[in-house]
Amino acid sequence: MDRRLMAIVVFNSFLVLSIFLFNFFYLQEITTLYSTINILCLMIFLFPIVLVRYTSYRKKKEIEDMFPVFLHDFTETARGGMMITDAIKLVAKNNYKSLSPYVKKMAAQLDWGIPMETVLIKFAQSTRSKIIGRIISSVIETHRFGGRLTDTLDALSNIAVQIDRLREERRTYLHSQLITGYVVFFVFLGVIIGLEKFLIPTLGQSQSLGRTTPVAGEAVVGEFKTIFMNLILIQGLFAGLSVGKMAEGVLVAGLKHSLIMMLVGGLVFTLFG
Repeated sequence: MDRRLMAIVVFNSFLVLSIFLFNFFYLQEITTLYSTINILCLMIFLFPIVLVRYTSYRKKKEIEDMFPVFLHDFTETARGGMMITDAIKLVAKNNYKSLSPYVKKMAAQLDWGIPMETVLIKFAQSTRSKIIGRIISSVIETHRFGGRLTDTLDALSNIAVQIDRLREERRTYLHSQLITGYVVFFVFLGVIIGLEKFLIPTLGQSQSLGRTTPVAGEAVVGEFKTIFMNLILIQGLFAGLSVGKMAEGVLVAGLKHSLIMMLVGGLVFTLFG
């Protein structure tokens, strides 16, 4: 666990613990708030951790998307007869977004006289990408055994482009699954609102008549309203994570979908429930 994530976890733990203790000692009698605040405490605790993981995932994804561009530029530069080290130094001046710091670091290490293979290995390790690691491994093997590096780089560049294209086709294909996930959530939301609007008031009235007091009926309605709100938040959280897993292949990619579903679901239920 890196220092940034550890600091976030520690700070967030104190914050969540404070809210939970306040909720436990002062709001436990208010059933409409107690369980909802407990769920929100869990979400507050998990949100920064998931956000850091998601930011790291987006950065790695951008690196992998820009790597074929870098590889193409590097291949074209090396094909012109330039030395490999000089070609890397030249293309390091280009803008490759999140990949640029790694390319500039490679150029600086080559300036310091670090061997080419060592520089490439450290580059692959620092990006933490399996795809880049495999491509760099092929480049190192070609360089080590004296093969035509430009031909190898050209072939690897085409492979990287094909991988990126297949990923894009996969995202397009799974877009319908993403829409289906949203439709299912909003159908669930509609059912919950229907129950809260039409069925629960009837139960409250019958409860009130049975006990000859309207307070009991109001308590039943309030308890069900709290339960329904919690169900919407939980459904939004896990439905969004599932949608992200299907659409992008990574669970934390569903964080944005979870936030959308939870916010929209809570707002709609508050306004129309």
